[in-house]
Amino acid sequence: MAKLHLLSNAHLDPVWQWEWEEGAAAAVSTFRAAAEFCREYDGYVFNHNEAILYKWIEEYEPELFEEIQELVRLGKWNIMGGWYLQPDCNMPSGESIVRQMLHGRVYFSEKFGARPTTAINFDSFGHSRGLVQLMRKAGYDSYLFMRPDDHTVGPEREFRWIGFDGSEVMAHQTYFYNTLMGQARKSIENWLSTHEGKPLGLMLWGVGNHGGGPSRIDLDEIGKLMEARSDVQIVHSSPEHYFAELADQAAELPCHTNDLNPRFVGCYTSIIRIKQKHRLLENELYVTERMLSAAAIAGKLTYPREELQQATYDLLTAQFHDILPGSSVQPAEDASLRLLGHGLEIVSRLKARAFFALAAGQPKAEEGEYPILIYNPHPFPVNGVFACEFMLADQNWKDEFSMPVVYQDGKRIPSQPEKEHSNINLDWRKRAVFYAELAPSSMNRFDCRIEMLPAKPQPQLEVDKQAIRFSNGRMEAVINTSTGLLDAYLVDGVSYVKERAFQPIVVADNEDPWRMDTNRFEPDIGSFQLMDKGAGSDFSGLRHALLPSVRVVEDGAVRTVVEAVLAYQNSRLVLTYKLPKHGSELEVHVRVFWNEKDKMLKLSIPTMFSDAEYIGQTVYGVQSLDTTGQEAVAQKWTAAHSAQQQAALTLINNGTYGSDFRDGAIRPTLLRSPGYTTHPIMDRPLIVQDRFSPRIDQGEREFTYWLNGGAANERLDAIDREAVQRNEAPYALSFFPSGRGEKVKPLVILKDDVVQLGAFKQMERSDDYVLRLFEPTGNPRETEVEIPMLGITCKVVLAAFEVKTFRVSVSEGTITEASLMEED
Repeated sequence: MAKLHLLSNAHLDPVWQWEWEEGAAAAVSTFRAAAEFCREYDGYVFNHNEAILYKWIEEYEPELFEEIQELVRLGKWNIMGGWYLQPDCNMPSGESIVRQMLHGRVYFSEKFGARPTTAINFDSFGHSRGLVQLMRKAGYDSYLFMRPDDHTVGPEREFRWIGFDGSEVMAHQTYFYNTLMGQARKSIENWLSTHEGKPLGLMLWGVGNHGGGPSRIDLDEIGKLMEARSDVQIVHSSPEHYFAELADQAAELPCHTNDLNPRFVGCYTSIIRIKQKHRLLENELYVTERMLSAAAIAGKLTYPREELQQATYDLLTAQFHDILPGSSVQPAEDASLRLLGHGLEIVSRLKARAFFALAAGQPKAEEGEYPILIYNPHPFPVNGVFACEFMLADQNWKDEFSMPVVYQDGKRIPSQPEKEHSNINLDWRKRAVFYAELAPSSMNRFDCRIEMLPAKPQPQLEVDKQAIRFSNGRMEAVINTSTGLLDAYLVDGVSYVKERAFQPIVVADNEDPWRMDTNRFEPDIGSFQLMDKGAGSDFSGLRHALLPSVRVVEDGAVRTVVEAVLAYQNSRLVLTYKLPKHGSELEVHVRVFWNEKDKMLKLSIPTMFSDAEYIGQTVYGVQSLDTTGQEAVAQKWTAAHSAQQQAALTLINNGTYGSDFRDGAIRPTLLRSPGYTTHPIMDRPLIVQDRFSPRIDQGEREFTYWLNGGAANERLDAIDREAVQRNEAPYALSFFPSGRGEKVKPLVILKDDVVQLGAFKQMERSDDYVLRLFEPTGNPRETEVEIPMLGITCKVVLAAFEVKTFRVSVSEGTITEASLMEED
């Protein structure tokens, strides 16, 4: 007999067209009604996931929470999914996805003794292939999802999903996650008629999108249908029961070896402020965990587990699939920015606590020295340009310039002064910029001394009428003074970009933040153009000078900085190129003042490659991306790779997730300007036409990119570490140490050039520590792990894209392989 598993649930968005308080109220009402039905109807089972909702019930309705605990013990209520919530499944880092599962697992285990084996993300807008390995290592054997609902995998929507590392889970793509009030029986009958002859099926029902779940009329009608149909067994069920039966057919299921994208491609860009602040909290949280671990293991402080958990909950909540994708209302945007700010404030204070603890043992400054301490949180040396501001001991009112010069271990290193953040026009505040190498997992000491000059050094780079031409012996760059754009970028004599690189392109768009109607954005309808001297000087706020709109603003031993100001209709944009005197990486900062509607802003970087493959970082993996202009999603970096030329051009970002690649050009997406939660409904106008409607991301926004070209194997091996260095930047502070205490040994050192440190933190339920490693290139390799604080050294072998977790015992001085979910 055929069997249909009915999965009763209630899709509850904590935030969407409402703020979280209304989401909490809907959760309480829905759970209360579901609990009543669980007691009243024999055989009925209610399913629900998302730890955040249960935490709200626990806090606001403790009696209901205890009732649910009892229903779970009786088997009438099923804890489903087991994640913290249903996050976006493309933009959070691999480590964030681990935390979604970990904090859900810990909560449901402690409160309900539950450990689901089917992961649930019904409503997330697409899914990274990197989820598969993490789900398997977290104890999941199956996955239940709906989107991308505009295309399916296999005719039966059941398949084996294969991860980057070869691991796999059974997957089922459901048709939808809810039914209308009183329409569940009709929906079930429709399913049965269209799947006649199918031996095993699964169907979700329950009022959703703002709670509701089961209703009495639906339960009564379903009961009648169960009695009326003798040809099929219809049962109230759970995901685990369905997949247990599907497992008998697992060997016959088709395989899927890709991601589950794209869907709702506008969500890769909408509300960019949330995306950038989310990235920042990710970066700061994981860096701070490492710094605190180093200080705690060294005995300098007590590891603040509870405070870190609060910041982690803020991060996980902000990853919800209607917050991070930018599909919520404006009050929810405001609340989400406040939430992320709360997490960042916690982490900021903890980071400072760790920094001062790790500064122990640093010698006192000599007379006339200004110490600069930089903590490198990475388990490998970091080379690059670093900046730090400090105050002179006294104000200098003379017509001369106090020149900061940086030393390391008594030796002068390349350094230069640059404009400080303050605008007090006095020789007092200093910003020192210098090139150096930082030792791994260590506090690095630099000393700044002052040399008096008659005046501040002026830029020495010559500018002709056509271009600013720069060369450091390895990298060459040409910036066109008529356009403000990059016309040439060469590394070791090889050209990587065509003319007009970093052109800000304006693309036609509409009011829908999801862009439910397409997977690509077109056509291009305009571009920013260089302002004339008068307009550019007015926009720059200059009252005492008329300057060209392309100008050299800084020039010294470390880098040359070039600024260009451009305009498009009601919007303005500042491109700032930072040209290094060492190496080949070009940094480009974009400050845009956006005042357009129903338009999108992209940067165009035309490459020299005619056969390029486009790839990007995803959840603990690397994803091949579309090369025909379809909007793609990636994380900290994307790259164009030419097999013919054996070369690659990489682009790191600090919070941009959407891009496309067409006609050989990398085109990161900066901004969109749709309405808030503007949802297509039949042929009605997308947005009301009788009043002013605020648009997303109007005003000033900032972006940073790092461009680098080179041999393909070298670039693609290096890019993951470079991206984490730029995003999880070493922490610099001018601080006069006491000279007391013992120096802290490095926390962890990796002896290869590729393997990544995913996490180093204290376990959630133990005083031991977690160390997580990841192979980011798709090539098996090994590394030597050293933990100098504990005298530990061991070799680790990693398969392609493999994630491995280790347990570090401080008391025993040991490192052993461990569960991803920190279970014994």
